[in-house]
Amino acid sequence: VFKNKKENTQPSSHKQQNNGGPAHTQGLQAKVVEDFRRRLKYFFMNPCEKYKARGRKPWKLMLQILKIAIITVQLVSFGLSNEMMVTFKDENLMTFRHLFLKGYKDHRVGSYALYTKDDVYDHIYYIINTYTNLQNLTVGNLAYEMVDGEYTALSVCQEFYRNSSIDPGNETFDINPHIEKDCISIYPMQSFDNSSALLTHINFILDFKRLLSVSVNLTLKTINLQTVRHHELPDCYDFHIMITFDNRAHSGKIKVDVKNDVRIYECRDWNVEGTSDENDYLLLSFDSVVILACFASLILCTRSVVNGIQLQFEFNTFFHAYYNKIVSWSDRMEFVNGWYILIIVSDTLTIAGSALKIGIQTKYLTNYDVCSILLGTATMLVWVGVIRYLGFFKKYNILILTLRAAFPNVIRFCCCAAMIYLGYCFCGWIVLGPHHDKFRTLDKVTECLFSLINGDDMYATFLKMRDNSYMVWLFSRLYLYSFISLFIYMVLSLFIALITDTYETIKHHQQEKVPVSQLQAFIAECRDQPESGRYQTDEDSASCCVSPCCCFG
Repeated sequence: VFKNKKENTQPSSHKQQNNGGPAHTQGLQAKVVEDFRRRLKYFFMNPCEKYKARGRKPWKLMLQILKIAIITVQLVSFGLSNEMMVTFKDENLMTFRHLFLKGYKDHRVGSYALYTKDDVYDHIYYIINTYTNLQNLTVGNLAYEMVDGEYTALSVCQEFYRNSSIDPGNETFDINPHIEKDCISIYPMQSFDNSSALLTHINFILDFKRLLSVSVNLTLKTINLQTVRHHELPDCYDFHIMITFDNRAHSGKIKVDVKNDVRIYECRDWNVEGTSDENDYLLLSFDSVVILACFASLILCTRSVVNGIQLQFEFNTFFHAYYNKIVSWSDRMEFVNGWYILIIVSDTLTIAGSALKIGIQTKYLTNYDVCSILLGTATMLVWVGVIRYLGFFKKYNILILTLRAAFPNVIRFCCCAAMIYLGYCFCGWIVLGPHHDKFRTLDKVTECLFSLINGDDMYATFLKMRDNSYMVWLFSRLYLYSFISLFIYMVLSLFIALITDTYETIKHHQQEKVPVSQLQAFIAECRDQPESGRYQTDEDSASCCVSPCCCFG
């Protein structure tokens, strides 16, 4: 039932002369409403129903299925190549630790440290001597870097306070906190018999009272030959290695660490017998097909989103004109298909990632990490989008409806719970940080508490606090027991109850077939089935003229 907002004050004879009178006007209005209702129902049909209604082939559906296949194949291919690169980098880093750190025995990262002056000098000498005799020591294909026909030097740099006078015995100190840096260079092919000869040659002396750090920097080159077995062109690598001796804490413990920065590029002169560039061309062609498929999908989905937004404005104007009602925001958002937004984001990431992958294969780019993030995220979104097609079946659709209906309440609930969680994080960081490794930094606190929520490593967390003072021990018990009880027994239970309540509501509406919104109630009045043939009309002619003068003849 709808209301006519215009009052007709013309004589009855004149009304009869005007297009057949009131009966004809009401019939025209009913037809307009029914056509618009049918148009809305067609818009919310799934691809199979649209095919039955108008015979239109589901091109977007077929394109999405094709995308799932080719994007997955592309990701697997890139993943295998990326795996070889990462393995090569990690194994070389481990090689550098064993080569340049004296007595290294696969220590845990960050645990390798020195405690005496002789050990520091001895290790620096060991690094320099290993570097100058590298070709006679290593089993790998390592070589020195050359610039303009000359080898690049190994540099040893020390950072120290400009001036300091420290006497712990008299409890006095005088220090200038300005930091100075002093570097020396050692070129390859030089050799020193012992550390004394080295110190005499380079005049390298450390003032440990003022010393902040010593860094040894060197560059080595190598080639990743393992890719030949997978029909890929080997890459050339530059490893910029930095070995640091950290004495900033001045605690008597100098921590030693090895880091490397890698540059990957195409080798200048190469030849692989029995191979051709055919494999490279096939990979580039396949990546181009992926880009074209995603670009076509991007255009189709963007067009569908635009059509949905236009139809939403028409429905809003229509409801206001015929029923004098304002459409709710939730009903208006029904016209914006979130799955299409997901596909648009996925297509954009895939196109960008495929372009980077082409650049990596052609050796113009070497940013594997960015390419991995783009392609990995895109593939994840593509596979998540498969849930949409499962939603075409009624037994699977309840999962999608529950997730969509519960999402706003879940976000609000998580925001409230996050306030309590952050409070515990800051408290644990300040109070327990000095006494427990898992609370030493703020990011470690968040990880530790999240692990406790999921029941991970509880006993070890409690056990570590037993050796502390009674006051700290008592506080840690109150802190941990209250946090675990609050989040596991209350917050998580309420979170599950929130999802369960939404599920039961959706299930009840599906069983009773009760419309849950104005939009659904309006569309439900259209009883035409997709096979009825009533949808075989021009979509433009079925659109409603939303201005009052047009709606009422």
